[in-house]
Amino acid sequence: MIRKFLPVAAACLGFAAAALAQQSKPEELPTAPEPQLTAKAAPVTTLAGGVVVERAGSQPLELSIDDAIAHGLQHNVRILLQLQNQRSVHGQVLQVKNNLLPSMSAQASTSTQEINLAAMGFNPSSIHIPGFTGTFPEIVKVDVTSAQLNVNQQLFNVPAYFLYRAAQRADDVASWTMLNERGTVALDVATRYLRALADSAEIDNARALLKADQVAFDQAKASHDAGVGTHLDVLRAQVQLQTQQQALINDENTFAKDKIALNRLMGMPAEQELVLTDKAPYAEFAALPLDQAMTLAFERRKDLRSLESQVEVADRTLKAVKYERLPSLSFGGYYGVIGETHGLYHGVFTAMGKLSFPIFQEGQLRGEREVATAQMNGLRQQVQSLRVTIEQQIRSAMLDVEAADEQVKVARSNVGLAAQALDDATDRYTAGVDDNLPVVQAQASLAAAQSRLVETLYQYNQAKLMLARNTGVVETQYRAYLGR
Repeated sequence: MIRKFLPVAAACLGFAAAALAQQSKPEELPTAPEPQLTAKAAPVTTLAGGVVVERAGSQPLELSIDDAIAHGLQHNVRILLQLQNQRSVHGQVLQVKNNLLPSMSAQASTSTQEINLAAMGFNPSSIHIPGFTGTFPEIVKVDVTSAQLNVNQQLFNVPAYFLYRAAQRADDVASWTMLNERGTVALDVATRYLRALADSAEIDNARALLKADQVAFDQAKASHDAGVGTHLDVLRAQVQLQTQQQALINDENTFAKDKIALNRLMGMPAEQELVLTDKAPYAEFAALPLDQAMTLAFERRKDLRSLESQVEVADRTLKAVKYERLPSLSFGGYYGVIGETHGLYHGVFTAMGKLSFPIFQEGQLRGEREVATAQMNGLRQQVQSLRVTIEQQIRSAMLDVEAADEQVKVARSNVGLAAQALDDATDRYTAGVDDNLPVVQAQASLAAAQSRLVETLYQYNQAKLMLARNTGVVETQYRAYLGR
């Protein structure tokens, strides 16, 4: 009986191992509302077995971050696989439950056969019955028809009962693991979307700087042609212009690759063109007290809830092992009719009670108990370790949010100062007070400052998403954390 439950336990442990390896923590009870996509859904192809494969649409797909997360939660391959794993565990739980339910089956058969009595050693001439003048045929034809109803029922089986209770908790483990995976996908999709927004901002900055560099180059060339500028000024301006062209090419390439990665996270074809409709959000984040964040995480972290459910599975499995020493009582039997196909039928039945208990199985029973005890103790240690890890993750995430917020403020100030420095250097060069070296240097400083601002803003939003993930609410509350 215990061995029948091993596939369910193995599946649950597999889910837990995957969740702990990723250290991912989704959120809880309310499910995230699924926003309506702002564009038509991509066309799909349905393969054998009901497998749906999306095809790239002919038009670019307008996509907000809400749309991206909703699409990912529906079509990401990890979600689809977890759904099938959850379905598999539920089926195994039903198999365990079946051990407690009555088993009833009906069967019917009809047969016809001819028997060669002589071939079986029967010699009719050797039989002498006084007063009987007939003969015995050597070839006999027999037609038999039967039908019966079979019933089996466990009347007393404590291990089977506790195994069923353990299986119920195993089903919960699969559900928590599914929710945990949803949180992971929501975090990954949102992070990749923000990364693509950062790439887009880099491209906008690069194009603006490229226009400014083109103006500076044209101005230097015109001054040189007029005889009031130096060839060195032209070379500096041209080098800066081509450097910015290289930066723009690199930014556009990075943006294209990140959109492909976003497509795959959402379960869409890699070639699907996307138009990101959101802008990189920035909003001050109200500090969440540590004790409140810890309480929220202990309630909403699905990896923790999954481990706690596994402890209950192991505890009930251990009880089932302990009670294997008790006797089990079952009932079985059948009732039916049998007779010649075109003749008389008569009822037949069997009623049987079965009482069984182990005698010489002490080694097996002790071994199973040791294994179950070790598994339960190990899971309890994992729960305690994860609680400490949760506190460490929340503290680190809070520090990251605070630091990133300060970095954004400094980066914004730095962009303003760099822009002012460029204006001053440009004015001096236009007035003929200085050459264009300070202008080129100021342009490079402004480009670096803008790039740092884009990166720090991305890191700030990413840090807030990680804090939401570490408290277990990223799927339902990512909008609040991003300030949308």
